[in-house]
Amino acid sequence: MKIRYQIRINGVVQGVGFRPFIYNLAKSLGLAGFVSNDTNGVFIEVEGEETVLKEFLDKLVKEKPRLSQIYRIVCEKLEPIGYKEFFIKKSLKDSEITLDILPDVATCEFCLRELFDPKDHRYRYPFINCTLCGPRFTIIEALPYDREKTVMKEFVMCEDCYKEYTDPTDRRFHAQPIACPVCGPYLEFYDVNQNKIAEKEEALAKAIEAIKQKQIVAVKGLGGFHLICDATDEKVVELLRTRKRRSKKPLAVMFPDLSQLETYCILTPEEKELLLSPAQPIVLLEKKIDLLPEVIAPGLKKIGAFLPYTPLHHLILREINRPLVVTSANLSDEPIVISNEEAFVKLASLADYLLMHNRKILRRADDSVLKVIATGPVFIRRARGYAPLPVFLPFNVKKRVLAVGPREKNTFALAFQNKIVLSQHIGDIETLEDLKDFEKTLFDFIKLYEFEPEIVVADLHPHYETTKWAERFAKDNGLEFIKVQHHFAHILSCMAENEIFDEVLGIAWDGTGYGEDQTVWGGEFLLVKSNRFQRVGHFRHFRLIGGEKAVKEPKRIALALMLEIYGEEALNKDLPFLKEFSKETLKLLYQAWQKGLNSLLTSSCGRLFDGVAALTGLNFINHYEGESAMQLEDLFLPSLQDTYEIKIEKEDGAWIFDWEALVKGVAFEKAPLSVKATKFINTLAKVCEEIAIRVGVEKVCLSGGVMMNKPLVERIIERLTQKGFKVYLQRKVPPNDGGLSLGQALYPNL
Repeated sequence: MKIRYQIRINGVVQGVGFRPFIYNLAKSLGLAGFVSNDTNGVFIEVEGEETVLKEFLDKLVKEKPRLSQIYRIVCEKLEPIGYKEFFIKKSLKDSEITLDILPDVATCEFCLRELFDPKDHRYRYPFINCTLCGPRFTIIEALPYDREKTVMKEFVMCEDCYKEYTDPTDRRFHAQPIACPVCGPYLEFYDVNQNKIAEKEEALAKAIEAIKQKQIVAVKGLGGFHLICDATDEKVVELLRTRKRRSKKPLAVMFPDLSQLETYCILTPEEKELLLSPAQPIVLLEKKIDLLPEVIAPGLKKIGAFLPYTPLHHLILREINRPLVVTSANLSDEPIVISNEEAFVKLASLADYLLMHNRKILRRADDSVLKVIATGPVFIRRARGYAPLPVFLPFNVKKRVLAVGPREKNTFALAFQNKIVLSQHIGDIETLEDLKDFEKTLFDFIKLYEFEPEIVVADLHPHYETTKWAERFAKDNGLEFIKVQHHFAHILSCMAENEIFDEVLGIAWDGTGYGEDQTVWGGEFLLVKSNRFQRVGHFRHFRLIGGEKAVKEPKRIALALMLEIYGEEALNKDLPFLKEFSKETLKLLYQAWQKGLNSLLTSSCGRLFDGVAALTGLNFINHYEGESAMQLEDLFLPSLQDTYEIKIEKEDGAWIFDWEALVKGVAFEKAPLSVKATKFINTLAKVCEEIAIRVGVEKVCLSGGVMMNKPLVERIIERLTQKGFKVYLQRKVPPNDGGLSLGQALYPNL
């Protein structure tokens, strides 16, 4: 006896070949009905014998397309209505957006094979794609995901492409960016004076030749322009740094293939898996040999490495066949350039030539950056390949929340239904241009998801541009406005992605966060239960002499630490960092410290890393955020378990870690720098163990930018698990401020 199944599927099921998969599965089983996209995901009605329908459901889950993710299936049995065949129905429009937008995806193996097959009509076509790969997030204008709602509506399909697009048995059935050399986008090669030199295949050849000739070419990619040059040539890399105003911050290197990458880097199985995943992010890897110039990542043992992820990258890298610097096309700390018009204005001083195309990029998507910690991925930056996939909650939210995130490494988040959607990495919000970019991206998301917030959440810091913007926006729209303390939001973020909603001990370590006592927090132990927290521990305070200037100059942190211990006598110690100041400057800084002038108190673990780096003579000036910490991490000796003396005392109901013995040891112990760095990291892990034992809560959540330090996190896990604690890390969003908006969005719904 025949019956009808009505099936609703929620998840990542659009733009991944899900409908043709369902169509071919139903046809193979002799079933009738239809499949359609709607704003909830995929809707199916299918009729047949119940045993066959059960087989259909079973295969649907087990054999689903590679890029799809099913979060929920609801199946209802109904009376049959007499479908004669199975067909694909035009997309339906429903009331509320619930489906999830797929990120841009790296070129699949099938398209790659065709790209280099001289017999294929897409041979060497830089925009080859199918339902398994290509642009999604950066080209979509509205939901549901159909061609007329993407930038590809400007390109009328030729007869061959249309035949593939409408054939349910074809790999390109409803591949919305489908194109070929006859009807699709094409390349153009320009000089910096906007003179077109070549187009199509010749444009590609000219760009490749320019890179070979040690010139810098701005290349339009998936989510923005890159600056590309020969990574093996020190002079051109130095020139790129000079033009980009990026003196020491590491540059990402793209290798032609995995084999060449393994010549330069040491790879673990987990790192290899990340490099070859559909997202193909930048992965921080340990250098094997110094074949690349030191200027790629000055003073560091690791480089950010990745593989070609677009057809254009593959075409360039295969012909040049050597590592290339592939870095975002912008001045340091500005948003990545995405439009051709903007490129002519902003990149003329950075590049020698520009390789463009005529497919629009609707929204920026920087390359994602990850590292492997404790055998799993940890985000440093979450964007291309991952955003805007949501973090799902085991409950529906009470209120629709717009969380605007922090000032640095900004992302914002939308909480609705049973999920929280984070934006792609936006960056630091410090200038008016940054704020405009933030606002434009935020309104784009609100429009795309047809989102109407009920509550707006921001960081507690009163001077963050995002906080001030959020307060104005909430007031103008009559919405509730809430501020959430920075480190509390960090721990809530870790709880959200691990689905932990009972009591936890949160260890939130970073560089800066506005505390409830108006000091600068950053070495925090928080007891979190539901939507409340108690500060049960922190690092002993020290002063940031010169405020923000101290963040840039670790030598000021070292001075402050020594002044806390020795007072004025510290100025006479025989330590290398003191020689970095004139006697007059030291006197002025001492007076500022003594009187508390522009010298806020801090408990920051991140700043302690800076101070230790300066005390040892390793680093006196931070050229980019985290430089000192990365240098100390590189010095770690896994075989050494020694620590410095630890003193923890209770004051005003909180456990205070007194770092004095640690600082004295780092400053005066006669030991190699690697031993000091390792003992410092081991001591911090031991502090976590000691305070966790005193607090006595089984579940421990780690968050904050310091929790991207691989040896530190692994030592913390080792110590705490041995004592019976359950330790939770962040794997879905960054533990740094890039994941903060997730915690902010969760807060009103606890």
